[in-house]
Amino acid sequence: MVSFEMNDRKKIGLGLTGFGIFFSFLGVMFLFDKGLLAMGNILFVSGVSVTIGLKSTMQFFMKRSNFKGTISFGIGFFILILGWPILGMIVESYGFIVLFSGFWPTLAVFIQKIPVLGWLFQQPYIRSLLDRYRGKRVPV
Repeated sequence: MVSFEMNDRKKIGLGLTGFGIFFSFLGVMFLFDKGLLAMGNILFVSGVSVTIGLKSTMQFFMKRSNFKGTISFGIGFFILILGWPILGMIVESYGFIVLFSGFWPTLAVFIQKIPVLGWLFQQPYIRSLLDRYRGKRVPV
C-alpha cells in the first residue's frame, strides 16, 4: 500500500485542481464560455503544480515522452484564449489524454475505493471494459 501524506500544501493543490476541473466543466456547460475554460485551465495547472511541487511538474511536462501532450495542451490553451473555445478544447483534450494516459489505471483503482462509484466500477460490464483497457483477455 502506498502512503500518501496529506499536508496543507497538498490539500490546497487538490482544491485548486478540483476547482479547475469544476470551472472547466462549467465552461463546457455554458456553451464553451472562454473565460470559464481559461480559468479552469489556469486553476488545474496551478493545482497540479502546488500538489506535486514545481520541480516535479516541470519534469513531468518537459519529459521527452510527454512533449506531444504538453505541446497540444499549450496550443489548445492558446487557441482558447484567441477566441476559438471549441477547437481549443478539442486540442487541449487530446493533450490531456496523451499527458495523463498513464494515470488511468491508478485512477480506476482509486475510484473503486469510493463507496458509490466503487460499486459501479465492480459491475460486470464496466469491469470487463477496464480489463480490456488493461490488456487482459476477456471472453466476450
